[in-house]
Order: sequence, then structure tokens, then C-alpha cells
Amino acid sequence: MPDTNDLTIFYIVEPPDYEIMACNLLASIRTHFPASVTAVGYCPEHRYDDLHPAVHRAHEMMGAELRTFSTKDRFDPAYPHGNKMLAALEKRDSAFSMFVDSDVLFIRDNTPENIVKQGHVSCSMAASMLWAEQSVWDVIYGALDMPIPSERYPLMRRSKGAVIPYFSAGLVAFPEHDTGQGRFPDVWYDTAQIVDSVETLEKRRPYLDQMTLPAAIRRAGLDWNILPEEQHFILGGKLRGRSLPTDLEIYTIHYRNARNLKDSGYLKTARRYLNAHTGQKFVRRLVENT
Repeated sequence: MPDTNDLTIFYIVEPPDYEIMACNLLASIRTHFPASVTAVGYCPEHRYDDLHPAVHRAHEMMGAELRTFSTKDRFDPAYPHGNKMLAALEKRDSAFSMFVDSDVLFIRDNTPENIVKQGHVSCSMAASMLWAEQSVWDVIYGALDMPIPSERYPLMRRSKGAVIPYFSAGLVAFPEHDTGQGRFPDVWYDTAQIVDSVETLEKRRPYLDQMTLPAAIRRAGLDWNILPEEQHFILGGKLRGRSLPTDLEIYTIHYRNARNLKDSGYLKTARRYLNAHTGQKFVRRLVENT
């Protein structure tokens, strides 16, 4: 049985917007997860030479690898939001992997066992689904020749009742083994290709990754493990400009942009994590030069 402590956390490192974010994320991983957790930053291979040397050095200092992946002819037209799926396709040696958006920060000590689950893909409900009505699932599952799931769950930031499963793709943990239907990342990518070919389906871009996630989980022969919002607390939207609630023990914030990070009071925290692992002078050079 796969070891639930054997985890790789991976994320996108791409200039210019996702260089410092990725370094802050990595520092938070090194601060709040056991040292046994592997960290890997993935950069599209055509952007690798543009990475600032300080980003390479930060990953060296924090014991993380920088790897590349190809985006050429993987989506037509190009789909930058799909980079998480392309990075997920790359091979890793751990029993489980977890993709995390670069604009995420871990803020409380955590363990892989709090997140991963045998036979499941762990993710949270999406914050909202303003881009379509629930009837869109008829089109999506129809293209996949699958029944719509019978389960209904409330979205994280909307109180209009329970909806057909719709998950955030900003934090997704999955087993790396072949389930008999293939590796989960391969199934997710294949599912996205099928749905992307439905030309009458509006809003495929940029929501293709999230609209295909629930179906891909079932197509891979897995089930979903819905994480509590404390494990993936999404900022912005109706929470824009607010501090974090004090009645929740939040492990992870998905801050989306620097303004939300500052408003939440965690911009200095992110800098402190990075400083602790690289040094104050290095942090200043990284921030000023990238």
C-alpha cells in the first residue's frame, strides 16, 4: 500500500509573475511540512532560460529541484492554465504528488497524512461557479459519455445550496500509481482534451482544468476526498480586504494576488519564511531583481 507520508509538492515557476510567488511558496513548504516532503518547481521549457539566477539559487538553498516540461502542441490553442496538468504528467518517484498554485502560502505546520488519502484525489470545493449554470454539466458529462454524479455539495464561498461536484484546481493531491485506468494526470489530461474539443461549450478557457477535474477523478477509478477549507482557504471575492477569520485553524491560504496577501496580513509572513531559509540580503536581492 502506498505510503501516505511519501509526498512531492510541485508548482509552476515561470517568469515574470510566478518567480517570487514560487519562492515564497517553497519557503512556506520548508517551514511547515516535514523535511521528507519533496518539492519541485516546474518551468515551461521555453521560459527556463529567462528565470532569474536568484530563483535557481533559492531553490538550491531550500533543497528543491527546478524541472522543465514542454507546452508545444499540448493544447490547441495554447492554454497557460493547463500548465498544471502538463506538469502533473511528468514522472515523479513519490507515492503521492500534490500540485499547488504558485499564489498559495502554507501558514501552519502540516503533514501529508492530513491531505492525501488512499484511492482518492484530495481537493477542495471551488469558491464559486459564476461562469455557467448547472446545465453546463449536461454538456460536459455528455461529451464524456458519463452520468452526472449524484452527489451535491455547497461551494466554498456561495450559499445558494448544494451543487454538482465542482472543485478548485489550485490544490490537488493524487496517487502516482497506475489505477488500472492509467495515472490520474494522464486521465485528467485526456479528459481535458475531450471536453476541449466541444466547440459549443463556452468558457472552456480558462476553466477547462476545473470543469474536467471531477470527471477525471471518476474516470481514473478514484474518488474525491473533499478537503476542509482550512486546508485550502481561498481569499479574494467576498473576502477581499478582510483579515483571516479567527475561529478557524487555517493551514493554507490561496491569496491569488499580492494585494490579497497584504490585506490578509501575511505578506510580511511570506518574506519572513523566505528570509529564514535564504537570508535577509538574499531576499532583498530576489525581490528587487526579479
